[in-house]
Amino acid sequence: MTTTTTAPPPPRAVVPAASRKRGRDLTATSVLGRTVKYAILILFLIIVLMPAYVLVVTSFKSGSEIGVTGQWNLPKVWTTASWGKAWDALGPSFLRTFELAIPVALISSIIGSANGFVLSRWRFPGADVVFTLILFGMFIPYQAVMIPLRDIVTAMNIQPGIPTLVFVHCVYGIPICTLIFRNYYATTVPEELIEAGRVDGAGLLRTFFSLILPISIPGFVVTVIWQFTSAWNDYLFAIFLSNTRNGPITIALNALAGAQSPDYAASMAGALITSLPTLVVYVVLGRWFIGGLMAGSVKS
Repeated sequence: MTTTTTAPPPPRAVVPAASRKRGRDLTATSVLGRTVKYAILILFLIIVLMPAYVLVVTSFKSGSEIGVTGQWNLPKVWTTASWGKAWDALGPSFLRTFELAIPVALISSIIGSANGFVLSRWRFPGADVVFTLILFGMFIPYQAVMIPLRDIVTAMNIQPGIPTLVFVHCVYGIPICTLIFRNYYATTVPEELIEAGRVDGAGLLRTFFSLILPISIPGFVVTVIWQFTSAWNDYLFAIFLSNTRNGPITIALNALAGAQSPDYAASMAGALITSLPTLVVYVVLGRWFIGGLMAGSVKS
């Protein structure tokens, strides 16, 4: 009969008491560090959200209740009357602002994409000079051209309104869109793809429309969000080149909040209505916005 012997288990390593104590100290320090970090983040979050809280709470109060309960307390009687008043004042301009922001975002993004492709992949004499001159438009402040621009519009007998604002915002949006797409194409589009198109006989336009545009979605997300937000929130161009009858929502919001006896509840509701589209755009496309920015930051 065969007897099977089992080898004894190896001895367990003995951790010195000093090492165990050091590990516990490191764990406690790590927990304390995380707690402090989250506490600071929560504090900053509260500070950032305080104006939003005042907006929301005040918008559901009546005009007479604001002077009684103040701005920080919850309303005693929740009412949407202020929202109805704000929408009556902002409704027509709300739709007109979509007629402004959507064409601006699309047109300037397409032109910027074409410029970025040509300047990044199809080199020609003076390309760097052209790119520098285009970028120069980014550094011209709006205030510096308001009076000359208004004089030009008046001299050309161009009627103020949404079409004029679309043209102006597209012109001002081309430099930043060109910069974004040039960096995107220079760092993410492989040269082999362009060479393959040339071998197949594709010219400049065929290469752009058939090969480049299908892989340009991240860049378009960035420029569309950027231009949509800029056009939607613009007030300076709007006040010079439009009016309350044919201008965007920022003009109507200023008229609503700047009356001699302003209705604060309606003004707060109007501010929330005005900011809602840009908020939805960032919430829906925010993850692709960050990805598009990062896509053009490093060479793959």
